[in-house]
Amino acid sequence: MSKMKDSLIVKIVLAVILGIILGLTVNSTLIGIIATLKYILGQFIFFCVPLIILGFITPSITGLKSNASKMLGCAILIAYLSSVGAAAFSAIAGYILIPGLNIVSNPEGLKKLPELVFKLDIPPVMSVMTALVLSIVLGLTVIWTDSKNINNILVELNNIMMQVVTKMVIPILPVFISATFAGLTYEGRITKQFPIFLKVILIVIVGHFIWLTLLYLVAGLISKKNPMEVIKHYGPAYLTAVGTMSSAATLPVALSCARKSKVLDREVVDFAIPIGSTIHLCGSVLTETFFVMTVSKILYGTLPQMHTMVIFIILLGVFAIGAPGVPGGTVMASLGLITGILGFDQSGVALMLTIFALQDSFGTACNVTGDGAIALMLTGIFKNKNK
Repeated sequence: MSKMKDSLIVKIVLAVILGIILGLTVNSTLIGIIATLKYILGQFIFFCVPLIILGFITPSITGLKSNASKMLGCAILIAYLSSVGAAAFSAIAGYILIPGLNIVSNPEGLKKLPELVFKLDIPPVMSVMTALVLSIVLGLTVIWTDSKNINNILVELNNIMMQVVTKMVIPILPVFISATFAGLTYEGRITKQFPIFLKVILIVIVGHFIWLTLLYLVAGLISKKNPMEVIKHYGPAYLTAVGTMSSAATLPVALSCARKSKVLDREVVDFAIPIGSTIHLCGSVLTETFFVMTVSKILYGTLPQMHTMVIFIILLGVFAIGAPGVPGGTVMASLGLITGILGFDQSGVALMLTIFALQDSFGTACNVTGDGAIALMLTGIFKNKNK
């Protein structure tokens, strides 16, 4: 019972329900106060975004030097290509399917939100792109100079920002989401457009299975082994990931499942499954890509331009590798891309966080199951080569 009470997904579902109830019942004065609260919380979240980027991306780059090897480099490359490929597949599907969902961005009869009671602006210490470039430059130069002192500072920064995410940002997310849904319900958007979200979630889950099929087919071709000898053991890991929404919590089960396969090398499994749980987030990026396109269509009336999505996808693959290991970590790490490249405002961010969280367990399950394909690829590349 306590696990249910502490679950982020439960809190977000309750926040959405409360927000809808408030939006249907409160008067314009109260909705103005709620909108003001949402604005202030949004300002704090956006203030944290560049710091989250710096705190997670830079240490993920510098952390490569202590474990540098051909297999690690290959695993990172495969994980990145899988994430970018999944996102590109999702974007193509989005351009094809989303126009057919009959989304009306500005339905008739919407109410106008009242003015904010007051505004409290909290400017970020740097822009999103500045934080990204600084992370890459700082990470690479620390590796090149073997600067142990700076590396230790970056590790401490990573720990600090993890606390900011887990003890500050995530706890206020339900309040921020509830306030957002109260405003959207007051306007009348939710009652007209919520069924679209359900359709989109189902489409994304189907997309997960299609991508896993492609991933295992490629792994079978590379390893010259039957991928079904891996997939058939992954049922317990998939269900555990659905139940926990955590790759870390699923790791012992995933290792047990992978070790049962006769075609996977034990040494490769013990390396690839733990590292994959950290850097391979194909299901999460597939989900996020389709969702940002849907939210863009709902709130802003158009799908993002193709060249914008290309930039978003390329950078999203990098952000996924350095994403924090918390529920919704991928979308949290990439908030800067959502706001800086796609131009989402607070309402767009809140909708993204909400619908992402509602299916996060299935995205995690896709990530975990996809790690078996990476292990099969690495078995084919390195063990066949050694033989």
